[in-house]
Amino acid sequence: MKERETDAPEMEILDGRQSKGDRTRQALVETTARLLQEHGFAATGLNQIVRESGQPRGSLYFHFPGGKEELAAAAVKAGAETVVAILKHGLEEVTSAEAALEKTAGLFAAELAASDFTKGCPVSTVALEATNATPLLQQNCAWAYEQWLSLIADAFVRFGLPSDRAPRLARLMLSSIEGALLLAKATRDITPLREVAVDLSPLLKV
Repeated sequence: MKERETDAPEMEILDGRQSKGDRTRQALVETTARLLQEHGFAATGLNQIVRESGQPRGSLYFHFPGGKEELAAAAVKAGAETVVAILKHGLEEVTSAEAALEKTAGLFAAELAASDFTKGCPVSTVALEATNATPLLQQNCAWAYEQWLSLIADAFVRFGLPSDRAPRLARLMLSSIEGALLLAKATRDITPLREVAVDLSPLLKV
């Protein structure tokens, strides 16, 4: 009964745009995204999510009846969408594929340094742990990479690279940046990200 009383007010519309339930869901997703980025899927517990989000446990299961995997999958998608928005904005500011590479590596480096090297890629940390036992998580990680690769490949074509080469070069660029991001986080030094931008640039000349 107590849990029903907790969940019921979430249906109330507070301001015409976002209900209390929407805000609760957002708090759970944002907290989970941060914890996954810092600790990964296995090391992030539901008790920790509930405590750090400040939301009742009943609300977690109300919004995510599939439990931890469903919540983590939503967090991965939200993190990926944030990266898409940041990349879109960054790529609009450059006029060449080399500059796009430098800009993308720089954006990841800035995020890592700002977190004092605690936050890696919002997707790769979880993707490494996703298995056949967590199909929804796998599906959303794959979706995230597809979104990023498509965005980068489209930008490459816009900058004059051949359309048949752009997807392969986008995969090379993203794979290299993801690897450099892991090295940078482990060594607490963004040099690998800077080096990737410099060393791959010749491959992106039109």
